[in-house]
Amino acid sequence: MSQKPKVFISRTIPDEPLARIQAACEVTMWPHEMPPSPDELRAHVTDVDGIVSMLTERIDSDFLAAAPNLKVISNYAVGYDNVDVSAATAKGLPVGNTPGVLTEATADQAFALLLAAARRLVEGVEYIRNDEWQTWYPLQLLGSTVSGATLGIIGLGRIGHAMAQRARGFGMRILYYGGSNQAFADEVGATKVSLETLLQESDFVSLHCPLTPATRHIIDAVALTQMKSSAILVNTARGGVVDSNALLHALQTNQIRYAALDVTDPEPIAADHPLVHLPNCIVVPHLGSATWETRINMGLLAAENLLAGLRGEPLPNCVNPEVYG
Repeated sequence: MSQKPKVFISRTIPDEPLARIQAACEVTMWPHEMPPSPDELRAHVTDVDGIVSMLTERIDSDFLAAAPNLKVISNYAVGYDNVDVSAATAKGLPVGNTPGVLTEATADQAFALLLAAARRLVEGVEYIRNDEWQTWYPLQLLGSTVSGATLGIIGLGRIGHAMAQRARGFGMRILYYGGSNQAFADEVGATKVSLETLLQESDFVSLHCPLTPATRHIIDAVALTQMKSSAILVNTARGGVVDSNALLHALQTNQIRYAALDVTDPEPIAADHPLVHLPNCIVVPHLGSATWETRINMGLLAAENLLAGLRGEPLPNCVNPEVYG
């Protein structure tokens, strides 16, 4: 009987995808909540044929040098900025991701953050916990109206499109910058504008772009000065698309009204970081895809990518298909 391929999974994943991988592979899985250090990661891949990696693991040239038998990299995420795709491609290694299955959950999270920031829900909870609720009065914790407001979406891809679908239910005017799927724009009645126009006219700005050299700090000090003083910024994309220091200054000086962040730079953000303690900033720990159904489906896609790569077949979701050319 032929020996099963060896696989390393860099964090505990749901049972269903794990069982699928274990049926075909000899599996070692990192059991701890905290990720392996770079040295620990390299030590676990010296003889593996495949890896299921998380966003917290840097898959770079040093990693690849430590894994001479590697045949496939299956990233348990739709994003893959943790993977040096060029280095993997140079070695003929396919890189898989998990698009599609987390679209709805992430859009739900983005719109939940938008509503929470608009209506100051976290402040309201703290208001009661701090025993400040003594009566009702007309200026008490006034927020922003969502219905009929203008939403600017940066990155009208799958998740940006799903965000726009939710916004339509609130009668919002939708502007977008980035993303070239005209069918998406037509379906939700979104208008393509320049980045400057989007920032100037939007009541809410929601980020849904990948982190690339072109999008790193797309929201910087200049961009924040172009936004309305009443604007609310929502980020469920990647922390690095926002200049954290510039955002901190903008919130402290009321240059913009509010921010709601599912992702941060650095990530994880420290409990004593000033952004965490601002009354006009909501920070949550990267929960965009955090539903049972979504994480299971992500795992199943990651398993399909992994097993296809181990069989020498094209990955169902491959970010560097040129390896097959």
